[in-house]
Amino acid sequence: MKVQELFNLNGKVALITGGSKGLGYIMAEGLAEAGADIILCSRNIDECKVAADNISKIGVKSKAYKCDVSDPDDVVEMVESTILEFGKIDILINNAGYATGGPLEDMTLEQWNKSFAVNSTGPFLCCREVGRQMIKQGGGKIINIASVAGMTTIAPELADALSYSSSKAALVFFTKDLARKWCKYNINVNAIAPGYFSTEMSKNVIEYRNKEMMNTILMKRLGEKEDLKGAALLLSSKASDYMTGQIIAVDGGVLLS
Repeated sequence: MKVQELFNLNGKVALITGGSKGLGYIMAEGLAEAGADIILCSRNIDECKVAADNISKIGVKSKAYKCDVSDPDDVVEMVESTILEFGKIDILINNAGYATGGPLEDMTLEQWNKSFAVNSTGPFLCCREVGRQMIKQGGGKIINIASVAGMTTIAPELADALSYSSSKAALVFFTKDLARKWCKYNINVNAIAPGYFSTEMSKNVIEYRNKEMMNTILMKRLGEKEDLKGAALLLSSKASDYMTGQIIAVDGGVLLS
């Protein structure tokens, strides 16, 4: 098989949570450029529809659904609607995320629980529902969007968000253990752990802690669209058929600093 064929997603259907903006949209755009039809979901349906319309201009089919990934009923409805409309789901990217900052001694239980509801429970619910369909289909690709914050400690003056880092650490282990459990179904389960990209979630750190942040990035720059598109395409395509349970850090060397 030629290299181009390994990365070709023509005829594939990809579902991306939190796909209306930020990293989710970047990955959706990349997979669409490789030929995949794209389903985007978000709590903000208006933003999601605009994003889906933009994706469709690439030349693929794209659909937007309103979904709170921490709500089991929303997830079931989203997956059922996708199957009805597209007939299958080949790729699931669990990207929807939530972060709140502040020292643990000031954190409320509500803030802690919301981080886990979106960042850990959300991927569980989506994997459960989409996984049932992938098992019927005979396989699929699941990509969980973790974070370098879930793989190493971060100085409090740079980021003080223990609920976020803890929930992402849970997602890292979830990815590895689910990969072991679902190998028998031909389902590849991997994760991407992004470092610092310019998104709505990271703008405060970038604006107010830029010097401290750059001191932790060996490559001395923020992540760019192409950096993430390549990793997402790899894990979505046949090129990663022999990879499962892997956590790929796209971080410019943060984990090495």
